[in-house]
Amino acid sequence: MSEEPKTPIRLKMKIGNMEFEIECREDQLEKTVKKILSTVKEYAREPIMMPERRLPPARGETCKGLIQKLWSEGWFASPRGLGEVHSEMARRGYHYDRTAVAHALIDLVKDGLLTREGRPRRYRYAQKRPPLTSQV
Repeated sequence: MSEEPKTPIRLKMKIGNMEFEIECREDQLEKTVKKILSTVKEYAREPIMMPERRLPPARGETCKGLIQKLWSEGWFASPRGLGEVHSEMARRGYHYDRTAVAHALIDLVKDGLLTREGRPRRYRYAQKRPPLTSQV
């Protein structure tokens, strides 16, 4: 008498974020599961490489640096108020808090690039000295 062929066993396993489906004979099941577990263990030792995300390059502009750029373009040739400076920076795509803009303006007054005229809360900032222009 011959033995009937054994029906295969189906097994689903989930380990962490990996899923496995095994279909084998009963006598092969233990060996197959051990192989899978040892493979998972090996991969767990290696660092997982995440796909590289493409981010837009950081502009890295500081508030003070942007105001210096406005000064170098001659934008402060006529006196400007804090609101005008803040609006111009926003128009160019830089949205700094008004207090940060005010502190940067004060720093540039101390550095000697700008001068401040008027009364508190109504100060107007103008270039103290014109930007250097290169002679070509």
